[in-house]
Amino acid sequence: MSMVANKALLTILILPCALFLAVRPLCAQEESQTPLESKPKPAGASTPLTTGFPQDQEVDNNSLTPDSTPLTGVQTPTLGTPPVEHSYWVPGIQWSGSVQSNSYNQTPSSGWIMNNYVIGNLSLLQVWRHSQLSVNYSGGGYFSSDSAGGNGAYQQLALSQTFQWNRWLVQFLDEFSYLPASAFGFGGGTGLGLPGTSGSLGPVIPGIGSSYLPNQSIYSAIGNRYSNASTVQVTYQTSPRGSITLSGTYGLLNFVEAGNYDNYTATGTAGYNYSLTRKDTIGVFYRFSAYHYPDQAEAYGDQSVNLAYGRKLTGRLGLQLYAGPDFTHSRGTLNTNSRTITVNAGANLSLSFKNGGFFAGYSHGVSGGSGILIGASSDFLNFGANRKLGRIWSGQINGGYSHNAPISNGPQANSQTYNTWNAGGGVNRPIGRNASFAIAYNATVTNYALAGCVGNACSSNQTLSYITINFQWHTRPFVLP
Repeated sequence: MSMVANKALLTILILPCALFLAVRPLCAQEESQTPLESKPKPAGASTPLTTGFPQDQEVDNNSLTPDSTPLTGVQTPTLGTPPVEHSYWVPGIQWSGSVQSNSYNQTPSSGWIMNNYVIGNLSLLQVWRHSQLSVNYSGGGYFSSDSAGGNGAYQQLALSQTFQWNRWLVQFLDEFSYLPASAFGFGGGTGLGLPGTSGSLGPVIPGIGSSYLPNQSIYSAIGNRYSNASTVQVTYQTSPRGSITLSGTYGLLNFVEAGNYDNYTATGTAGYNYSLTRKDTIGVFYRFSAYHYPDQAEAYGDQSVNLAYGRKLTGRLGLQLYAGPDFTHSRGTLNTNSRTITVNAGANLSLSFKNGGFFAGYSHGVSGGSGILIGASSDFLNFGANRKLGRIWSGQINGGYSHNAPISNGPQANSQTYNTWNAGGGVNRPIGRNASFAIAYNATVTNYALAGCVGNACSSNQTLSYITINFQWHTRPFVLP
């Protein structure tokens, strides 16, 4: 990396941390809310409720419902979910202004560009006796001051449908996005990067792990793109301590503009979970993934066997670790075949403390290549922290790193490597009971070593800066029968 890029990276890492740590810790709680009604309104009413919803009270960690995601499943662990007395839905609206130093198509710009997003939000939680539906959705569009960027659509969705009968837990999960740029670092820690209603009214939906989501971490890919990962997961309780988890995931990354590689991934897993204690779980799982590229002869099959460990303290800690050997079979352009043996590994951590929280995630393994590579050996690291800064204000910092290289012995082996850093931070505050405001600064530094590269993918070293202002408003929750 050049000296200029090094200085830029050092600056974007230091400034948000200094802002975050310089403010004294908060000892006081948020401003008091309007007193709750003593009795909720009848279910099925079309009037917004003022009681029984997460935002109406401080949630005691002891009252959280423990996280039930299986250790060897596709989801990342959570700290638990707050109690909910009613099924409900919440609509809202959102405006985000993102000022950035370069356009989405990665071409140099003579000045800063303004992108305005106008978005509708919806969060829904429907609970039945043996099942639950959770939805966070945001959809709208944007218009840009950049003639090359133009106007376009914006869509994001996270959905979970679960069924539980006796020893069976069946889950249907989906994460979808249609964005004008990479989802890696998009939105900079504001509501622009997340679907649904802001704050605690959005249902807690455990995220699908990065190993199962389409890779979008190479910024040389240009144009709007569709990304989707759909999962069916079944867990069967074999004994008071043991359970079996099976899952199937189908992921895709498709680009509107030419010049990128669309890719499709099918992944299946089979795992066994065993509870050592109420807090500690161990497991073992097998995973197979097949990577295919339309109109390309190359394809990859990847297999791994992993040992896993998890620890959960409701409201305080969620930890998942796994690692094992990885075997990759490559099919080349001339029906040539090769095999590679590497390591598959990952870690996810969530922490909660008195005035804030922290999360981090890491994974290493084979990915689809982010629209630039036909198969990649990838490392992903992301982290974030939030903290109360006063009676109303809160602060956050966020960062990420990705490394992508062609799979060894593949058609692009030893010719290209892609390193991407992003980091930033910001502040946010509620405005009354139904609105929130956030402002954040983020920067992305790319360092791409591209021997023999031609075309759009050769936009090698850049520093992109973003300032995002986000305003969200929502109604009170509407009860569902």
